[in-house]
Amino acid sequence: MFTTRPTLQGTFGMASTTHWLASQSAMAVLEDGGNAYDAAAAGFVLHVVEPHLNGPAGEVPILLAPADGPVRVLCGQGPAPAGASVAHYTSLGLDLVPGTGPLAAAVPGAFDAWMLLLRDHGSKSLAEVLRYAVGYAEHGHPAVERIGETVETVRELFETEWTSSAELYLPGGRSVAPGGLLRNRPLAATWRRLITEAEAAAAGREAQIDAARRIWREGFIGEALAAFAARPALDTSGERHAGTLTGDDLAAFAATYEEPVTHDWNGWTVAKAGGWSQGPVFLQQLALLPGELPAYGSPEYVHLLIEGSKLAMADREAWYGDAAEVPLDALLSAEYNAGRRALIGERASYELRPGSPDGRAPRLGKHASAVAAGEGGVDPLGGPGSGAGEPTVARGVPGGVPADVAPEVDRRGATRGDTCHLDVVDRWGNLVSATPSGGWLQSNPVVPALGFPLGTRLQMAWLEEGLPNSLTPGRRPRTTLTPSLALRGGVPVMAFGTPGGDQQDQWQVHFFLAVALRGAVRGGLDLQGAVDAPNWHHDSFPGSFFPRGMRPGGVTVESRIGERTVEDLRRRGHLVTVGDAWSEGRLCAVARDPETGVLSAAANPRGMQGYAVGR
Repeated sequence: MFTTRPTLQGTFGMASTTHWLASQSAMAVLEDGGNAYDAAAAGFVLHVVEPHLNGPAGEVPILLAPADGPVRVLCGQGPAPAGASVAHYTSLGLDLVPGTGPLAAAVPGAFDAWMLLLRDHGSKSLAEVLRYAVGYAEHGHPAVERIGETVETVRELFETEWTSSAELYLPGGRSVAPGGLLRNRPLAATWRRLITEAEAAAAGREAQIDAARRIWREGFIGEALAAFAARPALDTSGERHAGTLTGDDLAAFAATYEEPVTHDWNGWTVAKAGGWSQGPVFLQQLALLPGELPAYGSPEYVHLLIEGSKLAMADREAWYGDAAEVPLDALLSAEYNAGRRALIGERASYELRPGSPDGRAPRLGKHASAVAAGEGGVDPLGGPGSGAGEPTVARGVPGGVPADVAPEVDRRGATRGDTCHLDVVDRWGNLVSATPSGGWLQSNPVVPALGFPLGTRLQMAWLEEGLPNSLTPGRRPRTTLTPSLALRGGVPVMAFGTPGGDQQDQWQVHFFLAVALRGAVRGGLDLQGAVDAPNWHHDSFPGSFFPRGMRPGGVTVESRIGERTVEDLRRRGHLVTVGDAWSEGRLCAVARDPETGVLSAAANPRGMQGYAVGR
């Protein structure tokens, strides 16, 4: 079977990330005797080499499967600050949380989650795992095309309003050219100072990591973040607003471990983060599948997955969020999904149809109801087929990125960023899957003393009381970030994930089923074949990113899916946009065969940026 690259196999260690420098940095940690959790600190390299996709003040959910313990979720999603109430935002004349600026900033969660992972499961010191990120920030890295393209889309905003960002990303008035050396010396200085202060504050690896966590919350980093959040900045509302994040909010946050939500399907068990994320959407899509599936890749198969995903995403809108108890047992039950499955017909549905788990009546917010009724229209930032929430994904065939495809913005900075992903497996059988995002260079002004901006995750919460995802102080906004772990016979065997906003748990289901339903390669899972398989997504739900539009019936497919499938989908009523041949999905994956100990890895060829390494 032809694939763009081989599925890597070996016995020592494997890493797959959305940037080759992060993958190789993770492998360098493994080669230096580190384990998968030490190597996952390559997330700090992603902050440097993909600053348009994530940053230190963003967020990260992490799934980890220790060789000698159960699968756990490590939540690095910070909550809404104490002052971030619906009443405060509506008093400013807002009906949506802005998509950029200080008002959209949740409490940063990524750093503490990375540190907790390193302290509890790693073996390396803070200095050892940060040295790769420090090196690339100080000495530079060849910039991928998207960094300069993203900066150009917000040039006017940077030059007229967010001048601290212009100082870093428009030195001398010029954005970095593709392959040009990009440095972030303020960030390198931040990490160096953090290491020095942590080492001076405590002796021993774990104590120094805890010292670094305190410095982030209450030391020079926390002080700088809180001070900058209080400064008004222009956002997507067209006005200048100060944020609600304070030093007390930063000091109060700590990343937490949680039990995963799981679902069994055909001998597999898939583990996801809870209902504060969109993770259970993946599980609901599996639960909605009939006992006998249409032929893999057939028009009937694609139609079935699209329609099932619509039902799961409708339930996400009505039931998911940290501001209410999410009835996951009912939503994943066989009885509930049998009733939901009966709603799938031969024609495409244009409705937003949440269900009634345990007989409870669903409630949709005013904005979601309006866009579902056609009053909100197509998301003006994306348009048909853009892929809401992931406009920075490179499109086109491997080897080239069309010049006319770039993140779409306006002077107010109305742009969505994207996300990163990393998976690691080591020779001892430890698996980790993480999806860092937020804190994009285009999300907020750069804090000049630190070299990075705040995030914008609060834009995913609603400014309406009484909803599961209402903006609520101390509660997490429902995130799109959703790493995955899969088990066979109760044993973890595969870690995988993708960037892509609302599309993440569509693309991942398609990947997972391709692994589960197709043949093996060299006796193992055909990871690369599943990554390369033609992919698609639909937009029949309110988007998670400002301005939160919807395209009922809209489906975007890669042209490689074939004319017969496109014609069949259109005959069924789907509004099909045919995208470029390599334009949907950015999967990473690693795996371990528990019987042989053979490790595998694969990475997405789309955009020519993600790579897997290993031996």
